[in-house]
Amino acid sequence: MRTGKGVEWAMHTLLNLAWLGDGEPVTTAQLAAAHDLSASYLNKQLQLLVKAGLLESVPGSRGGFRLARPLEAMSALDVVLAVEGDEPLFRCTEIRQCGTIGERCPEARFAGPCPVRVAMGRAEAAWRKALAEQSLADVQAAADAQAPAVSARTRQAFGRD
Repeated sequence: MRTGKGVEWAMHTLLNLAWLGDGEPVTTAQLAAAHDLSASYLNKQLQLLVKAGLLESVPGSRGGFRLARPLEAMSALDVVLAVEGDEPLFRCTEIRQCGTIGERCPEARFAGPCPVRVAMGRAEAAWRKALAEQSLADVQAAADAQAPAVSARTRQAFGRD
């Protein structure tokens, strides 16, 4: 399963906002600069996170973005769905019913769901379940365990120390 870079950018942004811990809004430019990202592309991801209820957009000269809810209430699947959408990853076009094989094997035409579609659907369901079971708080805890100073360093990077 492949996701675009927007998912990675969105997850890191949510983690950074959590590490800041003060609930103060952060501008797109500041969030993008933290990882040398394109501010215009990141802003598209941020707007998707707002639409999904993961971020709040605060208007005004001192505005920006802040978490809409705690990381414990956000799953990795929430982020993927916000950025990538809810379309199935695999689309079966029933090629088993087409061409010379479809003509020579008519019993395959209506013998139930396509086994390829079933197999791919099972894999996608397992992938979604695994993402749904991981809160962003779990991801944050793993990052904290790997780099105990990440929270303090993030606050320093944003001038919040």
